[in-house]
Amino acid sequence: MSRFFLTENIVAADGDWILVIETPMGPQEAQLSVRTKSDTAFDGVMNGQSGRQEFEGKIEGDTLSWQTEITRPVELKIDFTVTVNGDALSGQVQLGMFGAAPVTGARS
Repeated sequence: MSRFFLTENIVAADGDWILVIETPMGPQEAQLSVRTKSDTAFDGVMNGQSGRQEFEGKIEGDTLSWQTEITRPVELKIDFTVTVNGDALSGQVQLGMFGAAPVTGARS
């Protein structure tokens, strides 16, 4: 992959997003803000029903991955892997002992 292609995808990830996680307890919505720091790293903030989580993540081409921890409704580490495609993103979130769930998002 050329550097130009990577830079184009990284810039496209910056901004505010609305995420929908299809959890075993039903769909959960969260607001996500992403700011790239380099070709391979970004930081972000996610606000949702489980509160506010700040995190740092990894960039590989058009794919973002990050981990957060929640304490409500249960303590849980959550691992996200999403692919950005224009103003949409989609992927998967690993919900600890509850398994994997699909996640989608759109720019807000």
